[in-house]
Amino acid sequence: MTMSAMSRKLVQTLAETISKQVEHFNKTEVECLIREFKVLLGEPGMGRAVNGLDRVKFRSILHNIFGMTDDMILDGVFRTFDKDNDSFVSMKEWIEGLSVFLRGTLDEKIKYCFHVYDLNNDNYISRDEMFHMLKNSLIRQPTEEDPDEGIKDLVEITLKKMDHDHDGRLSLADFEKAVREENLLLEAFGTCLPDMASIEAFEQCVFQKQL
Repeated sequence: MTMSAMSRKLVQTLAETISKQVEHFNKTEVECLIREFKVLLGEPGMGRAVNGLDRVKFRSILHNIFGMTDDMILDGVFRTFDKDNDSFVSMKEWIEGLSVFLRGTLDEKIKYCFHVYDLNNDNYISRDEMFHMLKNSLIRQPTEEDPDEGIKDLVEITLKKMDHDHDGRLSLADFEKAVREENLLLEAFGTCLPDMASIEAFEQCVFQKQL
């Protein structure tokens, strides 16, 4: 068996296993995503095994392919993809992450966005976290007034609307209830999901070119 036939067989076996564990992608699509992952990973340096996509590489993929530019949100997306916290997005984490990122149900997207916004991973979005994300994502126009005051007001308005148990922070249950009542609140604190045009372009590029 030639090397390429062997690696093709390996990819197929891997795809079969992963496609049983990950929603929304069939086996052929998983194969394409495995190949794309290898391309994005690039060649490992001399004598250096590569565990997966590091933060820098991952962020540049989100920036170049999906047009995402907000540093704080990009870090949150990386943290959410990197389930085992080893500072690398492995092939399986990449495919699991993309299944929600590209094709997730509303339920899955609610959990995903909540984790991106929970900057310190304590299962709550605090006033402080909201303030930093809103300050970061809103385009700051030079005005006479103190922009921080405006953002503080916005945080209070957001809490009033989303904090159902009135404890001054958002739990996943608060966030979920608010988003179900008003879907636009899903990305209330910054863009952490790709738009339809980017999804279509990515899927077309990855799935069409390899079939």
